[in-house]
Amino acid sequence: MIAAKRIILSTSPENVSTVYHDSCYLGRYNGIYEAPRKVLASAGASLASVLREKEKGFCCGAGGGRMWLEEAGESIAGIRAEELLGSGAARIAAACPFCITMLSDGVKDRQSEVPVLDIAEIIANRLV
Repeated sequence: MIAAKRIILSTSPENVSTVYHDSCYLGRYNGIYEAPRKVLASAGASLASVLREKEKGFCCGAGGGRMWLEEAGESIAGIRAEELLGSGAARIAAACPFCITMLSDGVKDRQSEVPVLDIAEIIANRLV
């Protein structure tokens, strides 16, 4: 819709450093890796990278109902949040509500204020 100009985004520069978390379902199950990144880039995001991304991405910890499990020791979400925060990006983006919840918890556990946003929120904030 963005490419077809059905959604018009602001052309004012944003250039916010953003790291994208590949969700298990959208990414590894459906093989969709570049489309979310293109959407973010079209919104003016400057994309940061992490070691484990795309086909080699790391789960947020919510899969298989683990979202409801209290983990002993280091949480999967905490490990993933640490990796994403290590990119130095000003914000974390994801396209899965479970990932957003898990990563938000992981970021808070690290006393970080880096926002975890749905890519739809980022686009909504750039609408003309």
